[in-house]
Amino acid sequence: MIHGPRLCRRPAAALSSSTICSLGPQSATCNLFFCDLRFAVSVLVCIFVILTFCCTGPALAAEGHWVTTWGCGPQLTEPNNLPPAPLANSTLRQFVHVTLGGKHLRVRFSNAYGTNAVAINSAHIAMSTGAGSAGTGEINISTDKALTFHGAPSVNIPRGETILSDPCDFDLPALTNLAVSIYFGNMSTTTINGHPGSRTTSFILATNAVSASNLAGAAKTAHWYIVTGVEVLADNSSKGVVTLGDSITDGRGSTTDGNDRWPDNLARRLATNAPTSGIAVVNMGIGGNGIFGGLGPAAQARFDRDVLNQNGGRWLIVFEGVNDIGGGGSPTLATNLINAYTQFANKAHARNLRAYGATITPFGGNSYYTTAHEAARQTVNAWFRTNKVYDALIDFDAVVRNPVTLTNLLSAYDTGDHLHLNPAGYQAMANAIDLNLFAP
Repeated sequence: MIHGPRLCRRPAAALSSSTICSLGPQSATCNLFFCDLRFAVSVLVCIFVILTFCCTGPALAAEGHWVTTWGCGPQLTEPNNLPPAPLANSTLRQFVHVTLGGKHLRVRFSNAYGTNAVAINSAHIAMSTGAGSAGTGEINISTDKALTFHGAPSVNIPRGETILSDPCDFDLPALTNLAVSIYFGNMSTTTINGHPGSRTTSFILATNAVSASNLAGAAKTAHWYIVTGVEVLADNSSKGVVTLGDSITDGRGSTTDGNDRWPDNLARRLATNAPTSGIAVVNMGIGGNGIFGGLGPAAQARFDRDVLNQNGGRWLIVFEGVNDIGGGGSPTLATNLINAYTQFANKAHARNLRAYGATITPFGGNSYYTTAHEAARQTVNAWFRTNKVYDALIDFDAVVRNPVTLTNLLSAYDTGDHLHLNPAGYQAMANAIDLNLFAP
């Protein structure tokens, strides 16, 4: 359940004893005037303080809509991916690479897989400096702002729930790194909502350091926890692309802190192409994920949450199934996958999303490879190339395969495990996508 933001209520300070007047019998009119004046001044001061030091609802809302500019697929963090230091009573600073810019934003926090409430004592946002996640967690302190939740600086997220911060006035450029710093209270050490495949360094420091210019001495980890999305208030023409996938979409083989996964590269191409510059890309890849199983919630189980419920979504790219094929043995697997792909496209169309299907890339030489598994991949790819359910084809297989063997990745794109691609391969994948597919 997602709890939406509310505009801040009148601050309690505005109703303090300093604003309460008792009217004497000889000076009722005068005292009433000064009472009203003092009350008005008090309210103005409180509003000024709130607008200066924390995020409040944007002044405009007459036009535009919310669009997810960054997101990750939530899952229960596996034991070997838990934080290297306790998050309770500590500051966690995480960096996310946004795609679409804006002047107003809100942040999504999830406790979907927690077994206990998560206490956020304070949460701040700020722009990264040049070093950012690649250094000691540096931020530009002149951009630091506190988030609020229903007007309060803190919030408890009940188990199984997701919350949004209040809308916040913030100048967020496109294609930049945003720091989200959280000072936690009590929370579990063993059941934590997260996203292990962040490929981005996060910082944990056992004190309240949400506004610190850097987190030198912090424990470091390449995982995200609790934060699952950033949305911007954009004009009505701005929309989003959601990429549903596994570790190849999640970016295994990409550069840590480099933001060079294929969806990142697609976002850069869209942003620098005038007709598509108002399009966000939301990466819903989960490492080890499958259509029917694997790590994290299966794609069938998470489709509505991770695709249909993304604010501002207009296009879907489905690029998933290699883990089902590599770990499966059922003779009906290819048929089952095709049925699931069909269901995805139909559900997307029912929500006015255009659906693009991507062929499964080669894995010859990997432990996934058998003659039967390759036959299943070829069956699925042949269907993607000929079906009438999807609105277009993105033929990743043709882009990255070895032109001689066909069952293997091109060596220049192979990380060495013969399944995942390196940054050059991810760039080639993004370059092969026709930007006309995202024309207004």
